[in-house]
Amino acid sequence: MNPAVINLGYLGASALFVVGLKGLAHPRTAPRGNLLASLGMLLAVALTLLDRHILGFQTIVAGMTIGAVLGAVLALKINMTAMPQMVALLNGFGGGASVLVAGAGLLERQNAVIPALSHFTVAAVASGVIGAMTFSGSLVAFAKLQELVTDSSVRFPGQRALTAGLAVVATGLGLWLVLTPGPHAAYWLIVAVSSFLGLLLVLPVGGADMPVVVALLNSWSGLAAATTGFVLDNNILIIAGSLVGASGFILTEMMCRAMNRSLVDVMTGIVPLGSTGRGDEDLYAGRVNAGSPEEVALLFDAARRVMIVPGYGMAVSQAQHSVAHLAELLRSRDIEVEFAIHPVAGRMPGHMNVLLAEANIPYELLKDLDDSNPTFEQTDVTLVIGANDVVNPLARTDRTCPIAGMPILDVDKSRTVVVIKRSLSPGFAGIPNPLFADDKTIMLFGDGREMVQALLKALKEGP
Repeated sequence: MNPAVINLGYLGASALFVVGLKGLAHPRTAPRGNLLASLGMLLAVALTLLDRHILGFQTIVAGMTIGAVLGAVLALKINMTAMPQMVALLNGFGGGASVLVAGAGLLERQNAVIPALSHFTVAAVASGVIGAMTFSGSLVAFAKLQELVTDSSVRFPGQRALTAGLAVVATGLGLWLVLTPGPHAAYWLIVAVSSFLGLLLVLPVGGADMPVVVALLNSWSGLAAATTGFVLDNNILIIAGSLVGASGFILTEMMCRAMNRSLVDVMTGIVPLGSTGRGDEDLYAGRVNAGSPEEVALLFDAARRVMIVPGYGMAVSQAQHSVAHLAELLRSRDIEVEFAIHPVAGRMPGHMNVLLAEANIPYELLKDLDDSNPTFEQTDVTLVIGANDVVNPLARTDRTCPIAGMPILDVDKSRTVVVIKRSLSPGFAGIPNPLFADDKTIMLFGDGREMVQALLKALKEGP
């Protein structure tokens, strides 16, 4: 086809991508955004196939069919609570695809005379390095989220030196390949070294930092796709990859800011050490008020405004549907109910939003940190389900603790706080939470879903 027609079509597809991304900013426009972005991708694929179908269409259709079947099976089988590991795995597939496509491009041109420092070899090396790191790092993230391996930080003596050494080796091999036209066997050695580097980069990351890592891996997969676009001289792939890479990096920065931590600290597994002034025993001894669902039900009966704060414990116990029933019951009694969502609650960006959306909770009830914090003082009862560090007042009061300065949900300013938690064990930061020993706090010890269901039963039965 005429190159001008192809590029004009690519421009239209790019516009659909941008408008689609904008639509995803709000649930009301998200379906339309998804549709527009999908149409953009359909247009981009169709134009690419019409422009350069090197393989027979039978092979292309076979590959698309296999991918569509696998994708549909995964989408139907996966639980919403397992969405973080699903996203991590898809990021890895994107990186792996970039590695293979860039390698195929090198093999295709192995008999051609490629000048030193050509944009082609530079892009191929970048795609191999970033794509391999994304693939292996995403597999580690998937294994941690799926609890196939420990989700805590994994470090060993000399790990940082080994990581730095592998980065130097990958860079050196890349320069050699770029500056030495001819054989491209070094490319696969670069991929192997970069894959090991990806493992070492994600292993030190603890489970609570996974929202940052998932966002970062998403950014890497986009960058790998963009560099592969230079290998193929494909403008739409460059544009699409750049959009994913930029949006992923912006999200990563937002996650780090919400945790008051640097990206370097997250990726190296560094948790600031400090003293909270008192140990768990001193803080909790004789001060924890363990209540019952019936007691909490009486509080709800007298409340006019209730705030619900979900955390990872809600995801683990799969309590989102029970929480939705609770919110519906309270609203039917003319009680104002809202949900306060912390940016890093859960194991991926938007984890709580996804779970609550699955339970058909109206999006208008979900409030972010900035919108919910000013309202806690007017809240009669705040129900915390499985959250810990994101509601710990020490972030405001103790400058030496690991979460000092981290923006938190000010649930301690509510008139009464109910916390559903299995035990008094600390969160990822490893520090006690004074909220649990506050005079206005009632602790419901047990599984999140079981406790919410017991609370529902007590509310329905009444006094």
